[in-house]
Amino acid sequence: MEHLELLIPGLMISVAALSVLAGILDVPYPILLVVGGLALGFVPGVPDVKLDPDLVLALFLPPLLYSAAFFANLRDLRRDLRSISLLSVGLVLATTVTVALVAHALVPAMPWAAAFALGAVVSPTDPLAATTIARRVGAPRRFVNVIEGESLVNDGTALVAYRAAVAAAVGQGFSLLDASAAFVGGVAGGIAIGLVVGFLVAEVRRRLEDPPIEITISLFTGYAAFLPAEQLGLSGVLAAVTAGIYLGWLAPNISSPEMRMQGFAVWSTLIFLLNAVLFVLVGFQLPGIVDGLEGFSTGEVIGYAAAVCGAVIVTRIVWQFALTGIIRALDRRESQRARRAPAAQIFLVGWAGMRGAVSLAAALAIPLETDAGAPFPNRDLIVFLAFAVIFVTLVLQGLSLPWLIRRLGVRDDGEEEREELRARLAAARAALERLDELARADWTRDDTVERLRGMYDYRRRRFKARAGKIEDDGYEDRSQRYQRLVRELIAAQRVAVVSLRNEGGISNDVMHRIERELDLEETRLEEQPG
Repeated sequence: MEHLELLIPGLMISVAALSVLAGILDVPYPILLVVGGLALGFVPGVPDVKLDPDLVLALFLPPLLYSAAFFANLRDLRRDLRSISLLSVGLVLATTVTVALVAHALVPAMPWAAAFALGAVVSPTDPLAATTIARRVGAPRRFVNVIEGESLVNDGTALVAYRAAVAAAVGQGFSLLDASAAFVGGVAGGIAIGLVVGFLVAEVRRRLEDPPIEITISLFTGYAAFLPAEQLGLSGVLAAVTAGIYLGWLAPNISSPEMRMQGFAVWSTLIFLLNAVLFVLVGFQLPGIVDGLEGFSTGEVIGYAAAVCGAVIVTRIVWQFALTGIIRALDRRESQRARRAPAAQIFLVGWAGMRGAVSLAAALAIPLETDAGAPFPNRDLIVFLAFAVIFVTLVLQGLSLPWLIRRLGVRDDGEEEREELRARLAAARAALERLDELARADWTRDDTVERLRGMYDYRRRRFKARAGKIEDDGYEDRSQRYQRLVRELIAAQRVAVVSLRNEGGISNDVMHRIERELDLEETRLEEQPG
């Protein structure tokens, strides 16, 4: 890749600047990155970026998939399995077919295989912007869970369809029977490899107590599952997802507190950078892609983009209402009737089908040439249309989603808050029970036990009052005052330590060590400063 020494710092500066601007404008960063990437691509002097298609999927997808699966909620996935399955398999295939029909009908001489490749590229959703917005405006947790759960599996479905379409386009032929067998075998094999990798990594990490090494292992776990599966012709997506779910479930038992804190910070930064760099890189490539559209007029390209974007959005909304009506007509069990979502929430799930990193990576991974050495048919147009879908769904749907959530009156049902309160209450009770047991031990002091018992008993009563189980006798107000006092004392300690470092009384290492302890103490406070 040419101009690498300029490209890397340019990427980092662009990502940082656009992200800061997103915070100032109070817009989810994927929306501004896709707009900024588009603008940056046409800045004079920007290097002509050519990414190796073979590296795009293998480089970006494994950590994105593994991270999303690691933090997935298994209970909620099981509870909404039917809805998630219909979206992640049925809707992906329906979108692929619909977009292929539209593209083949509108674009002169676009082969069916290339049209299906386009459909597969734009069929998987990216939950990042939608869930960020939903959490910010207080949407129901089930809405967030369905959007996140769908994205875990729909990548695998889309990539199977994508590979079949690309194989046909480059001259390797297509067989529905072979594609179906590849799908079933790829799913089963991918899950099996993910479980094996997850088991092996868990056994290694159980024996480690070195956060830097553990974090390094976690960073490469997605690749360790994805790459072997891909080499064997299986689903690398499901291998990475399965490994992530398996290790995410075991994480409390195989990770130390220090590892979890450091690892979460590293992963948050990595996922942010991967998403951001993808968007900006595509922006850098757009001038070359646009140059490849010389055979089409501006009006034609805009018309194709509008038609494909419309097909993607309308198909999802129609699918949501049609399938909901069919399911409700067939499944009249009382348990299912009680969980039926209102029409407004069904529409919002349909409207929240934004496209992102996976569609970008898949579009860029389309081969440059067929097996015969000819250019891949309409490759530049496919990449441009994929970017158009990402742009429209992120900007149009992303910016309008908060307004729609408020306008339709879809509100958080308070389930997550109730569960958090239940967990805090259970933890306080467990601490009190353990204190009673330890009070009889020779090494404990009565005054220390009583001091801790008073603290946890107060905490238990405060949580009970918050849950409405007992009358609130000012517990919450006193707790907030106490935590404010503790925060003031921590701030004073921090100033004293930094001043001592500035005066040369302690080294920078000592300052950072004590500063970290103070930071950890502050993060334990439940009430955050306003």
